[in-house]
Amino acid sequence: MVFASLEFLTLFLPAFLLAYALLPQRCRNMVLLLGSWIFYGWLSPLFLLLHIALAIVAWLGGLLVDRAREGSRGRMRLLVGLIVFNTAVLLWYKYANIAAASVGELMRYYGAMPLEWQKVALPAGLSFIVLQAISYLVDVHRHTVPVERSFINYATYISMFGHSIAGPIIRYDWVRRELVQRWFNWQNFSLGARRFMVGMGMKVLVADTMSPLVDAAFHLDHPSFVDAWIGCLAYSLQLFFDFSGYSAMAIGLGLMLGFHFPENFNRPYLARSIQDFWRRWHISLSSWLRDYLYIGLGGNRHGVWKTYRNLFLTMAIAGLWHGGDSWNYLLWGSAHGVALCIDRAWSRSGLPGVPRVLAHVLTLLFVCLAWTLFRAPDFHSAITMYAGQFGLHGWAH
Repeated sequence: MVFASLEFLTLFLPAFLLAYALLPQRCRNMVLLLGSWIFYGWLSPLFLLLHIALAIVAWLGGLLVDRAREGSRGRMRLLVGLIVFNTAVLLWYKYANIAAASVGELMRYYGAMPLEWQKVALPAGLSFIVLQAISYLVDVHRHTVPVERSFINYATYISMFGHSIAGPIIRYDWVRRELVQRWFNWQNFSLGARRFMVGMGMKVLVADTMSPLVDAAFHLDHPSFVDAWIGCLAYSLQLFFDFSGYSAMAIGLGLMLGFHFPENFNRPYLARSIQDFWRRWHISLSSWLRDYLYIGLGGNRHGVWKTYRNLFLTMAIAGLWHGGDSWNYLLWGSAHGVALCIDRAWSRSGLPGVPRVLAHVLTLLFVCLAWTLFRAPDFHSAITMYAGQFGLHGWAH
Protein backbone atom coordinates (compact mmCIF):
# COMPACT_ATOMS: atom_id res chain seq x y z
CA MET A 1 0.00 0.00 0.00
CA VAL A 2 1.43 3.35 -1.06
CA PHE A 3 0.22 6.87 -0.39
CA ALA A 4 -0.99 7.42 -3.95
CA SER A 5 -3.10 4.23 -4.04
CA LEU A 6 -6.88 4.24 -3.92
CA GLU A 7 -7.02 1.85 -0.96
CA PHE A 8 -4.85 4.22 1.08
CA LEU A 9 -6.69 7.42 0.13
CA THR A 10 -10.26 6.10 0.21
CA LEU A 11 -10.15 3.37 2.83
CA PHE A 12 -7.16 3.26 5.16
CA LEU A 13 -6.46 6.99 5.70
CA PRO A 14 -10.09 8.11 6.34
CA ALA A 15 -10.71 5.22 8.77
CA PHE A 16 -7.43 5.84 10.57
CA LEU A 17 -7.95 9.61 10.88
CA LEU A 18 -11.50 9.10 12.16
CA ALA A 19 -10.31 6.74 14.90
CA TYR A 20 -7.40 9.05 15.72
CA ALA A 21 -9.70 12.08 16.05
CA LEU A 22 -12.44 10.42 18.09
CA LEU A 23 -10.29 8.74 20.73
CA PRO A 24 -8.73 10.73 23.61
CA GLN A 25 -5.11 11.87 23.49
CA ARG A 26 -3.86 9.11 25.81
CA CYS A 27 -5.03 6.49 23.27
CA ARG A 28 -3.59 8.10 20.13
CA ASN A 29 -0.19 6.43 20.28
CA MET A 30 -1.95 3.08 20.37
CA VAL A 31 -4.15 4.08 17.42
CA LEU A 32 -1.11 5.22 15.46
CA LEU A 33 0.76 2.02 16.32
CA LEU A 34 -2.10 -0.28 15.34
CA GLY A 35 -2.71 1.73 12.18
CA SER A 36 0.96 1.46 11.25
CA TRP A 37 0.99 -2.28 11.85
CA ILE A 38 -2.11 -2.68 9.66
CA PHE A 39 -0.37 -0.59 7.00
CA TYR A 40 2.71 -2.84 7.00
CA GLY A 41 0.71 -6.05 7.20
CA TRP A 42 -1.57 -5.08 4.29
CA LEU A 43 0.50 -7.08 1.79
CA SER A 44 1.89 -9.80 4.04
CA PRO A 45 1.41 -10.75 7.72
CA LEU A 46 5.02 -11.98 7.71
CA PHE A 47 6.20 -8.40 7.07
CA LEU A 48 4.18 -7.28 10.06
CA LEU A 49 5.72 -9.96 12.29
CA LEU A 50 9.19 -8.83 11.20
CA HIS A 51 8.40 -5.20 12.08
CA ILE A 52 7.07 -6.19 15.50
CA ALA A 53 10.11 -8.40 16.16
CA LEU A 54 12.53 -5.59 15.22
CA ALA A 55 10.66 -3.16 17.47
CA ILE A 56 10.83 -5.58 20.43
CA VAL A 57 14.54 -6.30 19.92
CA ALA A 58 15.50 -2.61 19.66
CA TRP A 59 13.33 -1.60 22.64
CA LEU A 60 14.72 -4.35 24.88
CA GLY A 61 18.20 -3.65 23.52
CA GLY A 62 17.91 -0.01 24.49
CA LEU A 63 16.91 -0.96 28.04
CA LEU A 64 19.84 -3.37 28.32
CA VAL A 65 22.34 -0.84 26.93
CA ASP A 66 21.07 1.75 29.40
CA ARG A 67 21.45 -0.68 32.33
CA ALA A 68 24.94 -1.84 31.34
CA ARG A 69 27.85 -0.25 33.19
CA GLU A 70 29.17 2.91 31.56
CA GLY A 71 32.39 2.31 29.65
CA SER A 72 32.29 -1.47 30.10
CA ARG A 73 33.18 -3.90 27.33
CA GLY A 74 29.85 -5.64 27.84
CA ARG A 75 27.96 -2.45 27.06
CA MET A 76 29.93 -1.91 23.85
CA ARG A 77 29.61 -5.55 22.80
CA LEU A 78 25.87 -5.40 23.36
CA LEU A 79 25.57 -2.26 21.25
CA VAL A 80 27.70 -3.74 18.46
CA GLY A 81 25.69 -6.96 18.55
CA LEU A 82 22.40 -5.06 18.21
CA ILE A 83 23.76 -3.00 15.32
CA VAL A 84 25.06 -6.13 13.58
CA PHE A 85 21.70 -7.86 14.06
CA ASN A 86 19.73 -4.99 12.51
CA THR A 87 22.24 -4.61 9.70
CA ALA A 88 22.19 -8.35 8.96
CA VAL A 89 18.39 -8.35 8.70
CA LEU A 90 18.52 -5.44 6.26
CA LEU A 91 21.30 -7.00 4.18
CA TRP A 92 19.43 -10.28 3.95
CA TYR A 93 16.27 -8.72 2.57
CA LYS A 94 18.12 -6.27 0.32
CA TYR A 95 20.99 -8.33 -1.03
CA ALA A 96 20.12 -12.03 -0.73
CA ASN A 97 18.61 -12.03 -4.22
CA ILE A 98 21.49 -10.35 -5.99
CA ALA A 99 24.04 -12.42 -4.06
CA ALA A 100 22.25 -15.62 -5.13
CA ALA A 101 22.09 -14.38 -8.74
CA SER A 102 25.82 -13.57 -8.70
CA VAL A 103 26.67 -17.03 -7.32
CA GLY A 104 24.40 -18.60 -9.94
CA GLU A 105 26.14 -16.74 -12.76
CA LEU A 106 29.53 -17.81 -11.41
CA MET A 107 28.41 -21.44 -11.25
CA ARG A 108 27.10 -21.30 -14.82
CA TYR A 109 30.40 -19.80 -15.94
CA TYR A 110 32.22 -22.86 -14.58
CA GLY A 111 29.67 -25.25 -16.08
CA ALA A 112 27.82 -26.12 -12.87
CA MET A 113 24.06 -26.14 -12.36
CA PRO A 114 22.84 -22.82 -10.94
CA LEU A 115 21.23 -22.63 -7.54
CA GLU A 116 17.47 -22.92 -7.20
CA TRP A 117 16.42 -19.70 -5.49
CA GLN A 118 13.11 -18.23 -4.47
CA LYS A 119 13.29 -14.46 -4.44
CA VAL A 120 13.10 -12.69 -1.09
CA ALA A 121 10.67 -9.75 -1.00
CA LEU A 122 11.74 -6.55 0.73
CA PRO A 123 9.28 -5.55 3.50
CA ALA A 124 7.92 -2.02 3.20
CA GLY A 125 9.75 0.53 5.31
CA LEU A 126 12.49 -1.86 6.47
CA SER A 127 15.38 0.33 5.27
CA PHE A 128 14.20 3.32 7.28
CA ILE A 129 13.14 1.34 10.36
CA VAL A 130 16.59 -0.26 10.66
CA LEU A 131 18.38 3.11 10.46
CA GLN A 132 16.04 4.56 13.07
CA ALA A 133 16.61 1.60 15.40
CA ILE A 134 20.38 1.96 15.07
CA SER A 135 20.30 5.71 15.70
CA TYR A 136 18.13 5.18 18.80
CA LEU A 137 20.47 2.54 20.24
CA VAL A 138 23.56 4.64 19.58
CA ASP A 139 21.92 7.73 21.09
CA VAL A 140 20.97 5.79 24.22
CA HIS A 141 24.57 4.56 24.46
CA ARG A 142 25.88 8.12 24.03
CA HIS A 143 23.29 9.50 26.51
CA THR A 144 22.03 11.78 23.76
CA VAL A 145 18.47 10.65 24.57
CA PRO A 146 16.91 8.99 27.62
CA VAL A 147 15.93 5.38 27.14
CA GLU A 148 12.25 4.88 26.32
CA ARG A 149 10.66 2.63 28.93
CA SER A 150 7.24 2.43 27.31
CA PHE A 151 7.09 -0.16 24.55
CA ILE A 152 3.98 1.51 23.09
CA ASN A 153 5.79 4.83 22.76
CA TYR A 154 8.91 3.27 21.27
CA ALA A 155 6.98 1.02 18.86
CA THR A 156 4.91 4.05 17.79
CA TYR A 157 8.10 5.94 17.00
CA ILE A 158 9.80 3.13 15.10
CA SER A 159 6.68 2.03 13.20
CA MET A 160 5.01 5.30 12.15
CA PHE A 161 3.74 4.54 8.66
CA GLY A 162 3.89 8.15 7.46
CA HIS A 163 7.65 8.46 6.99
CA SER A 164 8.79 4.85 6.71
CA ILE A 165 8.23 4.47 2.96
CA ALA A 166 10.60 7.13 1.65
CA GLY A 167 11.73 9.19 4.62
CA PRO A 168 12.60 11.47 6.20
CA ILE A 169 14.59 9.32 8.63
CA ILE A 170 13.27 10.46 12.01
CA ARG A 171 15.48 10.35 15.07
CA TYR A 172 13.92 9.56 18.41
CA ASP A 173 15.15 12.82 19.93
CA TRP A 174 13.15 14.81 17.37
CA VAL A 175 9.79 13.32 18.41
CA ARG A 176 10.19 12.01 21.95
CA ARG A 177 8.38 14.98 23.52
CA GLU A 178 5.59 14.85 20.95
CA LEU A 179 5.16 11.14 21.63
CA VAL A 180 4.07 12.18 25.11
CA GLN A 181 2.13 15.35 24.25
CA ARG A 182 1.28 16.83 20.86
CA TRP A 183 -1.40 19.12 19.52
CA PHE A 184 -3.99 17.58 17.24
CA ASN A 185 -5.88 20.67 16.14
CA TRP A 186 -7.46 22.23 13.06
CA GLN A 187 -4.49 24.48 12.28
CA ASN A 188 -1.95 21.64 12.23
CA PHE A 189 -4.36 19.38 10.37
CA SER A 190 -5.05 22.00 7.69
CA LEU A 191 -1.37 22.84 7.15
CA GLY A 192 -0.49 19.16 7.10
CA ALA A 193 -3.27 18.30 4.63
CA ARG A 194 -2.08 21.08 2.33
CA ARG A 195 1.49 19.81 2.47
CA PHE A 196 0.28 16.27 1.83
CA MET A 197 -1.63 17.37 -1.27
CA VAL A 198 1.36 19.31 -2.60
CA GLY A 199 3.49 16.20 -2.21
CA MET A 200 0.81 14.09 -3.87
CA GLY A 201 0.81 16.48 -6.83
CA MET A 202 4.60 16.26 -7.11
CA LYS A 203 4.42 12.47 -7.08
CA VAL A 204 1.39 11.84 -9.31
CA LEU A 205 1.34 14.81 -11.68
CA VAL A 206 5.08 15.19 -12.30
CA ALA A 207 7.05 12.09 -11.29
CA ASP A 208 4.55 9.50 -12.53
CA THR A 209 4.01 11.44 -15.76
CA MET A 210 7.72 11.30 -16.55
CA SER A 211 8.03 7.60 -15.73
CA PRO A 212 7.05 6.23 -19.20
CA LEU A 213 9.56 8.54 -20.93
CA VAL A 214 12.34 7.44 -18.57
CA ASP A 215 11.49 3.76 -19.00
CA ALA A 216 11.54 4.08 -22.78
CA ALA A 217 14.90 5.88 -22.81
CA PHE A 218 16.61 3.41 -20.48
CA HIS A 219 15.44 0.42 -22.53
CA LEU A 220 16.81 1.61 -25.87
CA ASP A 221 19.41 -0.71 -27.36
CA HIS A 222 21.47 2.11 -28.92
CA PRO A 223 20.30 5.46 -27.51
CA SER A 224 21.48 8.51 -29.39
CA PHE A 225 23.02 11.54 -27.69
CA VAL A 226 19.63 13.29 -27.60
CA ASP A 227 17.74 10.18 -26.44
CA ALA A 228 20.25 9.43 -23.68
CA TRP A 229 20.29 12.95 -22.30
CA ILE A 230 16.53 13.37 -22.46
CA GLY A 231 16.20 10.13 -20.52
CA CYS A 232 18.86 11.15 -18.00
CA LEU A 233 17.44 14.62 -17.36
CA ALA A 234 13.89 13.30 -17.22
CA TYR A 235 14.95 10.73 -14.63
CA SER A 236 16.75 13.39 -12.59
CA LEU A 237 13.48 15.33 -12.40
CA GLN A 238 11.36 12.21 -11.88
CA LEU A 239 13.50 11.06 -8.97
CA PHE A 240 13.47 14.46 -7.30
CA PHE A 241 9.70 14.95 -7.59
CA ASP A 242 9.00 11.35 -6.57
CA PHE A 243 11.32 11.35 -3.56
CA SER A 244 10.64 14.88 -2.35
CA GLY A 245 6.94 14.36 -3.05
CA TYR A 246 6.86 11.33 -0.75
CA SER A 247 8.81 13.28 1.88
CA ALA A 248 6.32 16.16 1.62
CA MET A 249 3.44 13.72 2.06
CA ALA A 250 5.16 12.21 5.11
CA ILE A 251 5.78 15.64 6.64
CA GLY A 252 2.16 16.57 5.93
CA LEU A 253 0.81 13.38 7.50
CA GLY A 254 2.98 13.94 10.56
CA LEU A 255 1.72 17.50 10.97
CA MET A 256 -1.88 16.34 10.57
CA LEU A 257 -1.28 14.09 13.59
CA GLY A 258 0.63 16.69 15.60
CA PHE A 259 4.24 15.74 14.77
CA HIS A 260 6.77 18.18 13.33
CA PHE A 261 9.20 16.36 11.02
CA PRO A 262 12.24 18.13 9.52
CA GLU A 263 12.52 19.10 5.87
CA ASN A 264 14.25 16.52 3.72
CA PHE A 265 15.11 18.48 0.55
CA ASN A 266 16.38 22.00 0.00
CA ARG A 267 16.64 22.71 -3.77
CA PRO A 268 19.43 20.15 -4.28
CA TYR A 269 19.91 20.85 -7.99
CA LEU A 270 21.08 24.37 -7.13
CA ALA A 271 24.11 22.94 -5.29
CA ARG A 272 27.56 24.25 -6.27
CA SER A 273 29.56 21.25 -5.01
CA ILE A 274 28.98 17.59 -4.18
CA GLN A 275 29.26 18.40 -0.49
CA ASP A 276 26.64 21.13 -0.96
CA PHE A 277 24.44 18.66 -2.85
CA TRP A 278 24.45 16.25 0.07
CA ARG A 279 23.53 19.08 2.43
CA ARG A 280 20.41 19.58 0.32
CA TRP A 281 19.47 16.07 -0.93
CA HIS A 282 17.78 13.61 1.45
CA ILE A 283 18.99 15.72 4.37
CA SER A 284 17.90 13.25 7.04
CA LEU A 285 19.95 10.47 5.40
CA SER A 286 23.07 12.57 4.82
CA SER A 287 23.00 13.78 8.44
CA TRP A 288 22.46 10.19 9.62
CA LEU A 289 25.44 9.02 7.58
CA ARG A 290 27.57 11.80 9.04
CA ASP A 291 26.59 11.29 12.69
CA TYR A 292 26.38 7.50 12.90
CA LEU A 293 28.63 6.17 10.14
CA TYR A 294 31.26 8.72 9.13
CA ILE A 295 31.98 9.79 12.72
CA GLY A 296 31.77 6.16 13.85
CA LEU A 297 34.49 5.26 11.33
CA GLY A 298 36.68 8.00 12.77
CA GLY A 299 35.59 11.02 10.75
CA ASN A 300 38.46 13.42 10.15
CA ARG A 301 40.17 12.75 13.48
CA HIS A 302 42.96 10.41 12.34
CA GLY A 303 44.75 12.08 9.48
CA VAL A 304 44.12 13.06 5.89
CA TRP A 305 44.12 9.67 4.19
CA LYS A 306 41.87 8.05 6.79
CA THR A 307 39.49 10.98 6.37
CA TYR A 308 39.29 10.24 2.64
CA ARG A 309 38.89 6.54 3.36
CA ASN A 310 36.01 7.27 5.72
CA LEU A 311 34.32 9.55 3.18
CA PHE A 312 34.57 6.91 0.49
CA LEU A 313 33.37 4.06 2.72
CA THR A 314 30.46 6.13 4.01
CA MET A 315 29.16 6.83 0.52
CA ALA A 316 29.81 3.28 -0.71
CA ILE A 317 27.74 1.94 2.20
CA ALA A 318 25.09 4.56 1.43
CA GLY A 319 24.96 3.19 -2.09
CA LEU A 320 24.44 -0.34 -0.76
CA TRP A 321 21.62 0.92 1.46
CA HIS A 322 19.71 2.43 -1.47
CA GLY A 323 18.96 -0.80 -3.29
CA GLY A 324 19.57 -4.50 -3.64
CA ASP A 325 18.58 -5.48 -7.18
CA SER A 326 21.83 -4.36 -8.79
CA TRP A 327 25.46 -3.73 -7.88
CA ASN A 328 25.03 -0.37 -9.64
CA TYR A 329 23.99 1.17 -6.31
CA LEU A 330 27.38 0.32 -4.83
CA LEU A 331 29.09 1.88 -7.85
CA TRP A 332 26.87 4.96 -7.58
CA GLY A 333 27.73 5.43 -3.91
CA SER A 334 31.43 4.84 -4.62
CA ALA A 335 31.35 7.49 -7.37
CA HIS A 336 29.90 10.00 -4.92
CA GLY A 337 32.54 9.00 -2.38
CA VAL A 338 35.32 9.72 -4.88
CA ALA A 339 33.66 13.02 -5.81
CA LEU A 340 33.47 14.07 -2.14
CA CYS A 341 37.15 13.24 -1.69
CA ILE A 342 38.09 15.33 -4.74
CA ASP A 343 35.87 18.17 -3.53
CA ARG A 344 37.48 18.12 -0.10
CA ALA A 345 41.02 17.89 -1.52
CA TRP A 346 40.43 20.80 -3.90
CA SER A 347 38.92 23.04 -1.21
CA ARG A 348 41.94 22.43 1.05
CA SER A 349 44.64 22.62 -1.61
CA GLY A 350 44.92 26.40 -1.78
CA LEU A 351 43.99 26.35 -5.48
CA PRO A 352 41.62 29.07 -6.72
CA GLY A 353 37.95 28.32 -6.29
CA VAL A 354 35.84 27.28 -9.25
CA PRO A 355 33.65 30.14 -10.56
CA ARG A 356 30.13 29.97 -9.21
CA VAL A 357 28.30 29.23 -12.47
CA LEU A 358 30.86 26.64 -13.57
CA ALA A 359 30.76 24.97 -10.15
CA HIS A 360 26.98 24.66 -10.43
CA VAL A 361 27.20 23.22 -13.96
CA LEU A 362 29.92 20.70 -13.05
CA THR A 363 28.04 19.57 -9.94
CA LEU A 364 24.78 19.13 -11.83
CA LEU A 365 26.57 17.30 -14.65
CA PHE A 366 28.18 14.84 -12.24
CA VAL A 367 24.93 14.27 -10.34
CA CYS A 368 23.00 13.55 -13.54
CA LEU A 369 25.68 11.20 -14.87
CA ALA A 370 25.66 9.37 -11.54
CA TRP A 371 21.85 9.11 -11.70
CA THR A 372 22.30 7.17 -14.95
CA LEU A 373 24.15 4.49 -13.00
CA PHE A 374 21.52 4.64 -10.26
CA ARG A 375 18.59 4.15 -12.66
CA ALA A 376 20.02 1.60 -15.09
CA PRO A 377 18.79 -1.95 -14.32
CA ASP A 378 22.30 -3.39 -14.66
CA PHE A 379 25.85 -2.37 -15.44
CA HIS A 380 25.57 -3.21 -19.14
CA SER A 381 22.53 -0.92 -19.48
CA ALA A 382 24.42 1.86 -17.73
CA ILE A 383 27.35 1.52 -20.14
CA THR A 384 24.91 1.64 -23.05
CA MET A 385 23.40 4.89 -21.74
CA TYR A 386 26.83 6.40 -21.12
CA ALA A 387 27.82 5.55 -24.68
CA GLY A 388 24.78 7.45 -25.89
CA GLN A 389 25.48 10.42 -23.60
CA PHE A 390 28.97 10.72 -25.03
CA GLY A 391 27.71 10.52 -28.62
CA LEU A 392 29.00 7.04 -29.47
CA HIS A 393 25.62 6.06 -30.95
CA GLY A 394 25.15 9.18 -33.02
CA TRP A 395 23.58 12.56 -32.36
CA ALA A 396 19.95 11.69 -32.98
CA HIS A 397 17.88 8.94 -34.60
